[in-house]
Amino acid sequence: MRKLIFFLFVVGASQAAAQDTTRLSLLFVGDIMQHDSQIRAAKLEKGGYDYNECFQFVKPLIEKADVAIGNLELTLAGPPHKGYPQFSAPDELAYTLKESGFDVLVTANNHSLDRRKRGLERTIKVLDSLNIPHTGTFKDSLERAQQYPLLVEKKGFKFSLLNYTYGTNGIPVTKPNVINLIDTTQIKVDLEKAKTQSPDFVIVFMHWGLEYQDTPSREQRSVANFCLKNGAQLVIGSHPHVLQQFEWDQENNTVVAYSLGNFVSGQQSRYRDGGSMLWVEMEKTTELDSTSNVVIKNVAHDLAWVYRNFETPKKYFILPVKEFESDSILMGKTSRELLKVFAEDSRKLLSSKNKNVNESERQLIESDYYKIHLGSAPDTIQIDSLAVLSFYNITPSQRNDSLEWISEPIYDREVAEAALSDLKTNSPFKEAKLVWYYWGRRQNALPPRKDDAN
Repeated sequence: MRKLIFFLFVVGASQAAAQDTTRLSLLFVGDIMQHDSQIRAAKLEKGGYDYNECFQFVKPLIEKADVAIGNLELTLAGPPHKGYPQFSAPDELAYTLKESGFDVLVTANNHSLDRRKRGLERTIKVLDSLNIPHTGTFKDSLERAQQYPLLVEKKGFKFSLLNYTYGTNGIPVTKPNVINLIDTTQIKVDLEKAKTQSPDFVIVFMHWGLEYQDTPSREQRSVANFCLKNGAQLVIGSHPHVLQQFEWDQENNTVVAYSLGNFVSGQQSRYRDGGSMLWVEMEKTTELDSTSNVVIKNVAHDLAWVYRNFETPKKYFILPVKEFESDSILMGKTSRELLKVFAEDSRKLLSSKNKNVNESERQLIESDYYKIHLGSAPDTIQIDSLAVLSFYNITPSQRNDSLEWISEPIYDREVAEAALSDLKTNSPFKEAKLVWYYWGRRQNALPPRKDDAN
């Protein structure tokens, strides 16, 4: 019996040693746009532009992905910077996208030619200067032949990325430039070429569908099926500016996301004021003989809503819904209600139409916590005699030229609010307040809307 147990142990150990399992997390976001109001919001009085505020709340999530991919629906054509209908965003946007954690951008969409040949080529030049891999548009056919499909390598994985658009708003392509258009004959040729790259999997990022429609068109479904049939494993969609369903076919090991909605834009109307970030986790098992098998291990999505105020200039902030939907500190009542409407609309749509793709169950960002700020202590109060302060670990902190009394971090919102109520009731500090810290930074209230109420 002992010999049998030993034999089974040895066999099990050798099988485990013969396999090497690794995982790769992919994050996809939808349309990255810059309308006039967004450009004005980022403009600095001293000159230049700053987009750090806009991306600060989603940056921790983007950075968590091994590879983050977004649709750059604009040109980097230089000044004059302009939004709709012919987009040219400041170069600083591209800098911030890289600093925020984006690894790859796709550039084939209906706005690729907004500034014609110069805009297309300068966009490529700016992205190349920042070492941001990109695909979908090319200076010429030679560049396309050399660089397409885009091969991305990360954590022992290799994948081929393809990108196409339904059109360019009627603007003809100026030779020798190349823009990938949705043409199944060409797509089939490209997918065959992708196979020669020996990738672990193939992704096709499509710019397609009907604007503002929450249901994929017959053509979207047809093209998606064509791509899957010819070797693609993931088909990701953008352009409708609203969410459409996500489908994970576990039996066939494929994912189709028909539309991720707007990641950031100046569109403020219902359904268009946000989108979803799609997480896809790939698992690769490599045998001792170097053969490998890649499966989609998990698929989930994270809603993201764009907060903006109504001041001049407006300010824009991309907010992960999971962290902000129960906010009672940073946003006014009107803003909270608008976020709630977006979240309810999105969940109603996706929960009824999605196939095997649920909202992410991830934990809140680890550095998301609260502190109770009491402010400066009046001279007439003996701080040391207040037991309630000791109970909540309220200690003095030097701030400018005075001491400010602040609690230890509290990681649960309900606990923090209960502690605040207790302190206000049982201490002289009636103006005590909660301060939210996100990604290690103290967060001030978001710039108010004209219609906002606390």
